[in-house]
Amino acid sequence: MTDHFDPKSNVIRLSDSVENSTSIAAIGIAAHEVGHAIQHAEGYTPIKARAALVPATKFGSTLAPILILIGIILTRSAQYLNFGYKLAIIGLLAYSLVAIFQFITLPVEFNASKRALVTLERREILTAQEIPMAKKVLSSAALTYVAALVSSLSTILRLALIISGNKGRRR
Repeated sequence: MTDHFDPKSNVIRLSDSVENSTSIAAIGIAAHEVGHAIQHAEGYTPIKARAALVPATKFGSTLAPILILIGIILTRSAQYLNFGYKLAIIGLLAYSLVAIFQFITLPVEFNASKRALVTLERREILTAQEIPMAKKVLSSAALTYVAALVSSLSTILRLALIISGNKGRRR
């Protein structure tokens, strides 16, 4: 994430390729990051919720694979079957925090892009012919967040099937 708004230092950071470019894509990206700065300044609820989830998401994404792996290994033993299953479920719930974070990120990103497009149009930073191109760039960028959420949900489903399959095999 080279292009981003850092709420801790209240600074927009842009990569050299964005900062030193006058392309429609670069202007759109910079305006999108300004959108995040405005969200932060206005106390936009979804960005506050996302920020509050960051520590839990980091914890969950780090701990989840370990818990799931240990849980699955323990389900191989009749003696530790229930404990292993519970441990794997806890890991799965911890990983679910990632999907929740990504879900909350969607309105944040779409709103920042909407703000960017409104600003670019109202301030006449881009022409009427350039606005649709900026919209395509920002929409494509937003779809990467949708793809990340779908990927996380697919991983949760896959892990749930693996965990339930391991439990069912021992009974």
